[in-house]
Amino acid sequence: MKKKSLKKQRKFGLIGKNISYSFSKKYFTEKFENNHFHNCEYTNYDIQNLKEISEIIKNTKGLVGLNVTIPYKEVVIPFLDKISKNAKKIGAVNCISISKNKKIKGYNTDYYGFKKALTPLLKKHHKKALILGTGGASKAVAFALKKLKIEYDFVSRNPSEYEIGYNEINAAVFNEYQIIINTTPLGTFPNVTDLPKLDYSLFTNKHIAFDLVYNPEETAFLKKARKAGATTKNGQEMLIYQAEKAWLIWNK
Repeated sequence: MKKKSLKKQRKFGLIGKNISYSFSKKYFTEKFENNHFHNCEYTNYDIQNLKEISEIIKNTKGLVGLNVTIPYKEVVIPFLDKISKNAKKIGAVNCISISKNKKIKGYNTDYYGFKKALTPLLKKHHKKALILGTGGASKAVAFALKKLKIEYDFVSRNPSEYEIGYNEINAAVFNEYQIIINTTPLGTFPNVTDLPKLDYSLFTNKHIAFDLVYNPEETAFLKKARKAGATTKNGQEMLIYQAEKAWLIWNK
């Protein structure tokens, strides 16, 4: 009598720094349990140096896919064998697929997740957006806004000639920009009192305040914006959408 062949182990993981709080591990572990994917497992790879990625890929048997988070979304690009068109345009990668012959390809599913999460909040008067921060996540947000035909500008602590400084954001700016998006890690647990330096009394019921941070559920940024009348949303839904998109990529 033939023995039943066991399904091959499929391994996934998250590359980042200080990621014990991570959404991804909890999300995918629960997904595997709920769907009886007993041959799948998800690991956090908390690394101090990007060169460790090559070792992880080389030495982890059955590794199929990786998520990438702060601070590696941009610096990971030179390590890839291939990159998707959208990820190349964005200039940041948050999802990697690994082929049987260990070839690695980078994708960006952040922009897709953000676009899906923001769209239900949009009204006709939401024409322009301010993106707080200039890291890898901000690039995905900008790409999504472009797809939605929403004009945007970046806000930086050390602005270049193409960016706005926090000290320039006044009532006139708030009147012109109706969507304010925090792509910085400010306010993330355990530093829950941190928040971008804005005059929060300038938010109105015409504004959307969107925070990519999801832990805590309501950041100091969202709390202050909500109290001033803004529509608010955290990064939880965006994360779910981008995670499911990554799952589709890994199972192509």
